[in-house]
Amino acid sequence: MKTFTKPKDREETKLSTSDFSTFLERKPLYYNEIDYERFPRIFRSIEKYFKIPKIIHIVGTNGKGTTGRFLAGAMKSAGIKVGHYTSPHILRFNERIWIDGEDVDDAALQEAHERLQNILQPSQSEALSYFEYTTLMAMLCFEECEYAVLEAGLGGEHDATAVFPKILTVATPIDKDHEAFLGENIDAIATTKLGATARKLLLARQHHKEVEDVAFSLAKKHGAVLYKTQEVLTLEDEQVASDAASKLALPPYMQDNLKTAIAALKILCVKYSSESFVEKTRLFGRLTRVLPNVLLDVGHNPLAARSIAKALEGEKVVLVYNSYKDKNYKEILSVLSPIIKRVEILNIDDERIEEKVELQKTLKSLKLQYRDYRSIDEDEKYLVFGSFSVVEAFMSLQRHGLSME
Repeated sequence: MKTFTKPKDREETKLSTSDFSTFLERKPLYYNEIDYERFPRIFRSIEKYFKIPKIIHIVGTNGKGTTGRFLAGAMKSAGIKVGHYTSPHILRFNERIWIDGEDVDDAALQEAHERLQNILQPSQSEALSYFEYTTLMAMLCFEECEYAVLEAGLGGEHDATAVFPKILTVATPIDKDHEAFLGENIDAIATTKLGATARKLLLARQHHKEVEDVAFSLAKKHGAVLYKTQEVLTLEDEQVASDAASKLALPPYMQDNLKTAIAALKILCVKYSSESFVEKTRLFGRLTRVLPNVLLDVGHNPLAARSIAKALEGEKVVLVYNSYKDKNYKEILSVLSPIIKRVEILNIDDERIEEKVELQKTLKSLKLQYRDYRSIDEDEKYLVFGSFSVVEAFMSLQRHGLSME
């Protein structure tokens, strides 16, 4: 049995200790406990060094990345200089910071890192988490932008992206995920995600009434104006969304994200048309066709699985899959089972990945056929699904021309 280990690019072996990527590699990506006061405290001490654009904050469980990219792409089409901060990345860190239609280049990232090192005290630089530090790097990269669309990482109220003054909060569909940090039920999760709302809150179409109840209560508490996507859009807007979705061949759930972006544009008084949404506004890794017979998606929770199952209804695919231990993968696989021909487990060397024997037990209980992933058979249809790690592993294998055989 082979296990995927991320290949090192040739240039990665030559990085000096002052390089931004080497610095970030030393920081852990995940923590068992989170200090919610650290980042706001550090940012207050260095705030004077930042030029903050108008912030649109995207929170939610699913669709944050695509909604934000549709919104940022349309603003660019309207002649507005705009940045988009999203996470995590799939192949290169640069994917996280997008400015006017392009991922930021290494030179700009290195400059932001060096500036940040001069701004922060050594103890502060050491204390900041990976996501907190990269959020500050993004804000330095965005200082010439008029607007910045910031996607929350894990939550909302306590997320690093929440410390900046914002003109609009956009809440995509909220569902159960990361319960250990966000809460055990929809009410608690929605309260956490919407806890730092701006004076204007746009709520996408939700799957749980509790989310709308929490949004109404928090908007009233904060004196915010609450908008709902389905109430903001006119018949003309619906036609714009339909035309753009047809042109981009969007599955149903992405059409909902597009409509939420259009509603945000209306609230912000930004002009748009179906031509505002071009191929570059479609974020990679969201039901993306990477080979004629291979789709991949970075979804990693039951809500994402339901969206994929609906989009591929009537088809049968080979599911290239693996899961983190803290994910409800039994429910995810159960939701996807109507479209699964068999499951091929992509072995990944990561301590957060579930033990293979446990995943196999679940597959047996669901009566799903399975085996290890080896390579792509051109006569089969594939769906690569199960978090950024699975997609990253698969894409790295493809990029380096490797198989697991």
